[in-house]
Amino acid sequence: MFPTGLSSPNPPPPPTQEARPETTDVKNDSGNITSPKKRKINCSEREDSADTISHSPPKPTSCSPTPLHIQKKLRFEDSLDFIGLDAKMAEESAAASCSNNKSKVFLPGGVGHHANGLTKGAGSTTFSSSKPGAAKKLVIKNFKEKPKLPENYTQETWQKLKEAVEAIQNSTSIKYNLEELYQAVENLCSHKISAKLYKQLRAVCEDHIKAQIDQFREYPFTIIKIDKCWQDHCRQMIMIRSIFLFLDRTYVLQNSMLPSIWDMGLELFRFYIISDVKVQSKTIDGILLLIERERNGEAIDRSLLRSLHILKTDSFEQRFLEETNRLYAAEGQRLMQEREVPEYLHHVNKRLEEEADRVITYLDQSTQYPFFLDTTVRMVLPLHYLLMKSSGLTHLLDENRIQDLSLLYQLFSRVRGGVQVLLQHWIEYIKAFGSTIVINPEKDKTMVQELLDFKDKVDHIIDVCFMKNEKFVNAMKEAFETFINKRPNKPAEVCTKHVDSKLRAGNKEATDEELEKMLDKIMIIFRFIYGFSKKVIKCGAAFTSKLEGMFKDMELSKDIMVQFKQCQNIPGNIELTVNILTMGYWPTYVPMEVHLPPEVCVEPFKYFLNILF
Repeated sequence: MFPTGLSSPNPPPPPTQEARPETTDVKNDSGNITSPKKRKINCSEREDSADTISHSPPKPTSCSPTPLHIQKKLRFEDSLDFIGLDAKMAEESAAASCSNNKSKVFLPGGVGHHANGLTKGAGSTTFSSSKPGAAKKLVIKNFKEKPKLPENYTQETWQKLKEAVEAIQNSTSIKYNLEELYQAVENLCSHKISAKLYKQLRAVCEDHIKAQIDQFREYPFTIIKIDKCWQDHCRQMIMIRSIFLFLDRTYVLQNSMLPSIWDMGLELFRFYIISDVKVQSKTIDGILLLIERERNGEAIDRSLLRSLHILKTDSFEQRFLEETNRLYAAEGQRLMQEREVPEYLHHVNKRLEEEADRVITYLDQSTQYPFFLDTTVRMVLPLHYLLMKSSGLTHLLDENRIQDLSLLYQLFSRVRGGVQVLLQHWIEYIKAFGSTIVINPEKDKTMVQELLDFKDKVDHIIDVCFMKNEKFVNAMKEAFETFINKRPNKPAEVCTKHVDSKLRAGNKEATDEELEKMLDKIMIIFRFIYGFSKKVIKCGAAFTSKLEGMFKDMELSKDIMVQFKQCQNIPGNIELTVNILTMGYWPTYVPMEVHLPPEVCVEPFKYFLNILF
């Protein structure tokens, strides 16, 4: 014989088709043994059942169970019992296995003993299956009630959180772990205590800020002290918010009417400290004093003013603009008497650059527009009176100070109505300067050239300094028409003689291109002489017929020369320019015989004219 659990090296012979009947003794209720009952068991069916369920290897064909056979059946029963199969299935399987396993008792309702001695209670986990081979459904029941917080948990937890908040506000160590505090806040919010927790936190922060106001009412008061209080408050609110972050991101975020924990801290600080009349007045005085010292050239702590940006309320902005306007208005009046216009312009530009840097560095961006408007007005209006009194603009224009004129235009452009003021001075200058050229009889010989030079000068100033502003262009034309007609007919007479002399000189004094440019400029001067249309209406067409004919001849000559150059097959080495003049429009000249060099052949031009006309 081999020990239990080991198989024999020589297994028994295969079983026969018919199994012998097996007898079992049954006890009655009185404990007596009744007559044995015979039960016929089909061994092949038992093997098929065991193989289907337990997937064990084929059993020996002997009807008598071996120790190994009994051990496997016990393991099979434990597996069935462990997964909670129906007690009836386990009982039928046990009865079909062997008579040696009769000590196993199955209780009704699925209560029995495991093979390992554990008792299986009523099935909390059940497999429902009415048909063999059907899929089994696992049902797990959840908790019927949500677990409740222990008694006094809310009060004890809040006391713990309150101690942590007060420790942060007093800059002392916190007795509890931050993770533990965060978890406590999350637990309270999960049990619908968020509203109460938010109110309690606000009350603690409010009490702390109220206690801080007394230190600012004492003497001496410095903005360094209030800056330290503000920095500490920001640091404390950041720490507090990190603990109550779950509250801030759930309850507060879902209620749009409630400010966040950070905004709540800002509101409390603004309401109890910044809005206090004494604290606000002393703080603004301290900030304005530092700004004034910096404007006077002293070095200050800019970071201090930058950190106090929250203290710059509407009251501060109003007083700041008032002090700025008062300072620069007085400075403008003083420098107007001490400095010339160019020096004053550069001083104004330097001040504006300083104030622009000041706004960007430590002032509120919303202050930028009204500040620049008021400051520029106060500083540039004295310059307006300076221009009228000492002719500062005349000095700049006479010396052709292009850079200073550009700066002047930029400054006046920043002021409402400033361009119009500069425009009036511009018109007056052109009229005054042009009148000196036209009215003085001693300048008749040089009148045309001076007018041309003056026109080039004002055109250059408009293009470079005044950004090609159409208002200045139209003002220049109006001014030219005004002063050039102060001597009737004289400018036209002088211009005609000047053109005649230039045409007589030909290429001796200027090239063809220079001559064409000169004629174009003189034609512009002619248009200022009240215009040809006004002459025709007033004096009739006969008065201007010859002058109009001269202009037509010049335009026609240009067009003809363009067509001639286009028709030339072989361009010559010497450029040929021909002006065709009508005899009735131009003065009579003494005939002159012209001896042209061989290189200048006019025959192609004559041939071209014959074809053209």
